[in-house]
Amino acid sequence: MEAEDTARVVALYVYPIKGLSPQPLTHVPLRRGEGVPHDRRFAFARPEGKYRPGLREGLRKAEFYALVSDHRLAGLDTHLDVDTGELTVRVAGHEVLTAHVEEDREELLAFFARLLDLPEGVLPVLAAEEGRRFTDVAFAGDGPMHWVSLVNLASVRDFAARAGAEVDPRRFRANVLLDGLPPFAEVDLLDREFTLGGVRMVGRSRTGRCAATEVDPASGRRDLPVLRLLDRTYGHQDVGIYAEVLSDGVLHVGGGLVV
Repeated sequence: MEAEDTARVVALYVYPIKGLSPQPLTHVPLRRGEGVPHDRRFAFARPEGKYRPGLREGLRKAEFYALVSDHRLAGLDTHLDVDTGELTVRVAGHEVLTAHVEEDREELLAFFARLLDLPEGVLPVLAAEEGRRFTDVAFAGDGPMHWVSLVNLASVRDFAARAGAEVDPRRFRANVLLDGLPPFAEVDLLDREFTLGGVRMVGRSRTGRCAATEVDPASGRRDLPVLRLLDRTYGHQDVGIYAEVLSDGVLHVGGGLVV
């Protein structure tokens, strides 16, 4: 891939609570070796799982309630005010919960226990550890925990055309959506340094996908066999890449890609 001045950031997202709604951003401050601020800052851990308060190592996604196994979470429209800690939950446009993630923890956990149809008396565990993120690659180490996820919209369009289905790019829950590259050209960024909107990064890994992508983010229904279609179409189940931030800077929607 040569220097590129037409590929640009078209959307930025943060996911403050693992498995819940993406929150769009117009810009995001990034620091060397760190991910998007507040991204996957909280998670709902399975009470019978390995997470315990104070844990300082990454766990696999199966230890948490997330779209891969709990598709009804996609039916919620959630917003966490990262400054105040107040979470608002809406269903079909109607507000059903407003709670502070720390001060109203009992109310919050009881709501999600009902939503997840947990047995009476069983509550999820609110996972939160200073300086840690509950990303899907956190189990690989503290460095990968802070990687930023990038998805190329041309790759999504190519997949949709070959699969004969509409594919909402939000299925892939990326931090950064890029447009202006050829389909799957993002893999050419692996092991290479590049500048995105003035922020220096390096491509670290393909993003292997899971069954969470089979859930329609609009309806909350598991409606498309994305993994099987990817495998049949391309011989792999990867969409997008992870990148490590190498310099401090502010990434804006509209920022260009230079390699």
